Amino acid sequence: MPKNAIYPRHSHPWGELVYSYSGVMEISLKDGYFLAPPQYAVWLPPNMEHQGLNRQAAVHCSLYVSLDLCAPLPKETTALEVSPMLRTMLEHLRETEGTNPNDPAHLRFMQVVVDLFAAGQQVGSFLPWSTDSLLEPILQHLQDNSADNRSLAELARLHETTERTLIRRCQRDLGIPFAEWKQRLRVLKAMPLLEAGEPVQNIASSLGYNRASSFIAMFRRMTGRTPDDYRKSVMKFKS
Repeated sequence: MPKNAIYPRHSHPWGELVYSYSGVMEISLKDGYFLAPPQYAVWLPPNMEHQGLNRQAAVHCSLYVSLDLCAPLPKETTALEVSPMLRTMLEHLRETEGTNPNDPAHLRFMQVVVDLFAAGQQVGSFLPWSTDSLLEPILQHLQDNSADNRSLAELARLHETTERTLIRRCQRDLGIPFAEWKQRLRVLKAMPLLEAGEPVQNIASSLGYNRASSFIAMFRRMTGRTPDDYRKSVMKFKS
């Protein structure tokens, strides 16, 4: 999909798993917003109205799941962790596109893919958001200034509140600690830069890291791959 592509808002009577081989797919619902970077997929239950978009160029797939096979999968829309084995199987599906969909061996393979998705850890929206009057301005500030390394306590003082208050509201609205939210944001900011061929050192510096090694360690912890491994996988799908 080219940059700034948008799918029309729609729904269907089957489930859908959206997975990005490269880039980040964004899924908008009536009451929520979900992101699918390459280490996660977004699960949409049957009859869930949604719209897909991508701000940067992306390569993705949609895996449609028959209603009678949806029972083991989550009842609500969520991002699901993609294991290394599942990622390899999805890459195999892309490489063997055009396989007879009714071939028994292919159907067995697809059932295992669905089973692995059903066993995947649910991670909510990957980068949750809040409209809280205290928290939202801080999240928006970091969206616009990802290299800001001020602590939560310093940001609290800047916005005339307390660190304790922001910690409570992060847990209530985001469901994850503030530090993890900031790391997830930086991963998303780094991905298009890696895809564009920017040196890792430059990306690390633009995101507020004094050493590239610290950025590399964070990226690997969050995605299961080093920045260079991620870049290589993306270039494979773009070639």
